[in-house]
Amino acid sequence: MRAAAVKFGPALMAQAEALARFTADAPRITRTYLSREHKAAGEYLIGLMLEAGMQAGFDALGNIVGRYATADPAAPIVMTGSHQDSVRNAGKYDGLFGILSAIACVKDLHQRGKRLPFTLEVIGFGDEEGVRFAATLIGSKAMAGTFDPAWLIKTDADGISMAQALRDFGGDPDAVTSLDRRLSNVVAFVESHIEQGPVLLSEGLSLGVVTAIAGATRLKASVTGLAGHAGTVPMGQRQDALAAAAEMLLEVERYCEAHSAQGGLVGTVGILEARPGAANVIPQDVSFSVDVRSGDDAARHAAVAAFESTFAAIATRRRVRVETAAFYSADAAPCHPGLQAQLANAIAAQGCRVRHLPSGAGHDAMVFPPVCPTAMLFVRCGNNGISHHPDETMSAEDAETATRALLHFFEHFEPVRA
Repeated sequence: MRAAAVKFGPALMAQAEALARFTADAPRITRTYLSREHKAAGEYLIGLMLEAGMQAGFDALGNIVGRYATADPAAPIVMTGSHQDSVRNAGKYDGLFGILSAIACVKDLHQRGKRLPFTLEVIGFGDEEGVRFAATLIGSKAMAGTFDPAWLIKTDADGISMAQALRDFGGDPDAVTSLDRRLSNVVAFVESHIEQGPVLLSEGLSLGVVTAIAGATRLKASVTGLAGHAGTVPMGQRQDALAAAAEMLLEVERYCEAHSAQGGLVGTVGILEARPGAANVIPQDVSFSVDVRSGDDAARHAAVAAFESTFAAIATRRRVRVETAAFYSADAAPCHPGLQAQLANAIAAQGCRVRHLPSGAGHDAMVFPPVCPTAMLFVRCGNNGISHHPDETMSAEDAETATRALLHFFEHFEPVRA
C-alpha cells in the first residue's frame, strides 16, 4: 500500500494504544464489565463517535451506541461493532478493533458529507467475555432479546450484584428489555474482528469472510478403575483409569483431525484430574473435559456421539467404567450467504484474495441471526495468531485494509432476505 493512500491504519493503532491505558492492573490489560476502566474506555470511544459525526452515549446496560442517522426515521438500520471488555491480561485488539474500525468508517463518510440509505449504528458491547459475573455476551444478548433477568442477581468476587453495579455505573437494570432490537428495523449485523488464530497469517492473507461461528459442546467424562499398588499389580491385571483416559484423549485428537473439514471441527481436552494422585498408586478415578466445536452442528453432534461410543468401547476393553455427560451446549451461528458475498466483494475490491473460514471462537455476532442476517469480517492476527494475551498483534497495514473493506461493504450494502 502506497504511503499516500494510507488513511486509517496509523490512527487506529494509536487509538488502540490509548485504550490499553484503561486497565485495572497496568501494565497488563484487564477491563471488566461496569468497572471504572469500562466507564473510562467507553467515554473515550464516545468521544471518537461524536468527533466522527455520530450521536452517541451509554445505554441502560452500559453498552455504548453511536448512531449515524439517515434523514428518513423509518429507514432500515445496519448494526456493527464489537465488545469493549477484556479477559484478564488481554491484548489490545480483541473486540476493540471492531469498534474503532467502524468509527473510522463513519468519520470518513461524515468528512465527505455522505449519508447512507440506512442508519448505521456502531455498538461497543459492555460485556462479551463474562469475566466479572460469569455470564457472557451480556450486552449483545440484551439487544437480541435473550438477556436472562436472573443475571442481575449474579455477584462478582466482591459480592456486588450486577444490578447494583449497573446502578453505580449509571445504568438502569429495570430498562434492560428496552434494548431488545427484534421488533426494530434492523436489517443486518456485521462484526469486524481479529481472527484470534493463525489461518490467515499462515496463508499470507489480510482478511477473511467468516462462514459460521462455531457451535460448542462441553463434556465431562468420569473414568472409574481400581486403585492398586504401583509395584505389585502386574500390568495385564490392572484397571488403570488414567491409562484408559489417555487412550480416550487421543481418540478426541484422532477423530477431530480426521473430520476437521466438517465446519472446522476441533476438539480440546482442557481439564484432566487423576485420583488418588500418588506416585505409587494406580489411578482409580479420572475425570476430564472435552470441548468440541464446529460451524456445522451436525458434525459436532456426530463427534459427540462418536466420543461417547468410543469411550465406552475403550472402557469395556480395559475393564473400567466411564460416564459421559454434556454440561454446556451452544448452536452454531451461520453467517448469511448474501452478506458473505458482499464482504467477499469488499475484500476483492482491496486487491486481496478472498478466503472463507469458520470462527472457532464465540463473538457478539453469534446471537444476532434470530434478529437479522449476520456477517463477520476476520482480520489477520500477527505473532502466530496469539490472542487473549499481551502478545496479541496486528499491523497498521492490515487495519487499513480491513477498514477500507468494511467501508466498501457499507457503501455498497444491499439488504438480503433473512
